[in-house]
Amino acid sequence: MSIEACRAYLRERGYEDRIREFDVSSATVELAAQAVGCQPAHIAKTLSFVHEDGAILIVCAGDAKIDNSKFKAQFHHKATMLTPDQVVEFTGHTIGGVCPFAITHPNVTAYLDVSLQRFDTIYPAAGNAASAVQLNCDELAQLANSASWIDVCKGWQ
Repeated sequence: MSIEACRAYLRERGYEDRIREFDVSSATVELAAQAVGCQPAHIAKTLSFVHEDGAILIVCAGDAKIDNSKFKAQFHHKATMLTPDQVVEFTGHTIGGVCPFAITHPNVTAYLDVSLQRFDTIYPAAGNAASAVQLNCDELAQLANSASWIDVCKGWQ
């Protein structure tokens, strides 16, 4: 159902033709890069964290990792990832296909990490573990309804 929700969401905004579906898994950065045919850093992974009575989604480059001290400085609490059940509850997507599209829960806020800004083309998932959508950073920011660009990752510089 998640891929269908993303397809409808992207169709309404004129981006359905950018969705790529695969016969192989794209559930991890490495698998997604192989499926897409790009470097792992170009995969825009969506990480989901607990925040007050909701969740924070952080979309970052495939080669980036959350920097706990930067996260705490930004959000004023420790970075705690959602459980698999919470991921589905808050995003409507399962792990491996989590993306910032078609999110209907009112207490979910998406942020984009600056680690993505070095690329002209990036590939977030499109709602399941065998999909991606080709976008640039401006398109991702618009489609994700992101609150802002933030700097909470390390390991990519």
